[in-house]
Amino acid sequence: MKYVVSWTYRWNGSATENEDSMRRALEVFANWKPSETTTYHQFVGRLDGRGGFAVIETDNPLDLADGPNKFGFFAEYEVYPVVEMAEAAQTFQEGLEFRASIG
Repeated sequence: MKYVVSWTYRWNGSATENEDSMRRALEVFANWKPSETTTYHQFVGRLDGRGGFAVIETDNPLDLADGPNKFGFFAEYEVYPVVEMAEAAQTFQEGLEFRASIG
């Protein structure tokens, strides 16, 4: 199953506190490795410096807790299960057909 994970950095402190938090997050990130049971198709940062996105594939949804568990002190996470657009369009079509069948 594929998931889109988004995160937004917690810039809640003073400039000095935010810089200290960034230093710690970079130290943690330098030592982090993705789970062997995940495939990162995309792993990108926002150009405005406020967060990032990842498209991750895994058969174990618990793999998705890795980022929030290790970086939750620094960022807020949202996780969205996703499918390819052609598959999503098919479900939309099935919904239309179902509603049409009941009048």
